[in-house]
Amino acid sequence: MTDRLTRDDVTVIERETVYQGYFRIDRYRLRHRLHAGGWSGEVMRELFERGHAVAILLYDPARDALVMIHQFRIGALAAGLEPWLAEIVAGIVEEGETPEDVARREANEEAGCVVTDLIPACYYLVSPGGATESVHVFCGRVDSTGVGGIHGLAAEGEDIRVTVIPADEVLAMLHRGELLNSATVIAVQWFALNRDMLRQRWG
Repeated sequence: MTDRLTRDDVTVIERETVYQGYFRIDRYRLRHRLHAGGWSGEVMRELFERGHAVAILLYDPARDALVMIHQFRIGALAAGLEPWLAEIVAGIVEEGETPEDVARREANEEAGCVVTDLIPACYYLVSPGGATESVHVFCGRVDSTGVGGIHGLAAEGEDIRVTVIPADEVLAMLHRGELLNSATVIAVQWFALNRDMLRQRWG
């Protein structure tokens, strides 16, 4: 039995792009070592390539409030759910950008907020069984005075409603199962564990 397998224990036989649109789908043919020893047979998998993302939970420690956004999501509609979801700010990492760059840019574009301090929360793979997408999650300090209204880039078809919600109410939304976006759930759970630390650090 093998204790630990690595990237070196995978042989990619072929990779081809089978769809290229707003996103991309690649098909892989591969073999990999088995935990019990030996090699698998040939495995074929389609992989969704949508890039890598950054999500940022915007927190105003003076008001003990979180800046939330609401926007249309086709995946929720197709899943039979209400398609306007309560989320945190997020965006795709473009070439040459750092995750920190993206967090600050998206906070301004999607919520009209200037981030004055940034704390890394976590990093995770969204759905590693079929997609490459990963997410860097941050918590950003903001002054939410005057924040709200409609934001987003018209060129990207964004129509984003911004609201400032007391932190206790956002935590109640989490407990009621009203937060359905994975980055939002993860970030708010992180906030629940680290709220005292944030208030001590940011006053």
